[in-house]
Amino acid sequence: MRSNVARICRSVERGAVLLVIIIACMSSASAQTPASTPKPSPTPSLERRFFKNILRDQRAIWTSPLHLQGDDAKWLGPLGVSTAALIATDRRTAGALHNDRLRLNISRDVAYLGSAGGASSIAGAFYLLGRATHNARARETGLLGGEALIDGGIVSGVIKHVTQRRRPRASEPGDFFEGGLSFPSGHTTAAWSLATVVAYEYRHNRLVQVSAYGLAAAASMARFTGRNHFLSDVLVGSAIGYGIGRHVYRTHHDPALRVHEPSDTATAIKVITADHPSL
Repeated sequence: MRSNVARICRSVERGAVLLVIIIACMSSASAQTPASTPKPSPTPSLERRFFKNILRDQRAIWTSPLHLQGDDAKWLGPLGVSTAALIATDRRTAGALHNDRLRLNISRDVAYLGSAGGASSIAGAFYLLGRATHNARARETGLLGGEALIDGGIVSGVIKHVTQRRRPRASEPGDFFEGGLSFPSGHTTAAWSLATVVAYEYRHNRLVQVSAYGLAAAASMARFTGRNHFLSDVLVGSAIGYGIGRHVYRTHHDPALRVHEPSDTATAIKVITADHPSL
């Protein structure tokens, strides 16, 4: 009897901790952006302020729950309910997938877009090509994309080590606070943080936006179909990545850049397709 009561108490305690973590990471997905419009800055400033900007980003992200407003309930509510519903059904949906070799291999290849090597190489390619061709927008995309990737890696890494959720292929899959690193998906966070920066930089070109978000969505679902993560891991990772990418762009974008340069679209498509030739 006492053991059952103790087990229930532990479950309630873990559930409360998990709820606080989910609310915190959901609110960090909409990190506060300063209301004032940034002033145009000299070209090399982003490089000089790169690491300082990351520190400022982290402060804004982790303190964002303290600045929630009434309007935030419009997205925080549905996102929280969706996450809770997915967590409740995660074992069932993940258990419906078997270890099909072909699907696992395809999922692994597609998910590479969200890996540390894949995402950082895309950001690096934007930056290097922008410097080589004197394309200010591509250069800024690479810098802000790299900044968003680091921010996302820090946030997802901290939440992973706090929640300690077991992966779908582990024993007792889906359990929280049991030594796992499943929640949220780091690949998904990376894919969406970079894709959001790219989409905002090239927001006047529908092709680039669709390509960026489409590839991020494909990489995210590949982490589920590859049996690396649960659907709730993917959803929360996507929300965090999108929020961080949006925050980085809106906070550090140089408004002095022209609205659209003739070579912008060609540069963006070249970088994306060059990094993943099979696309």
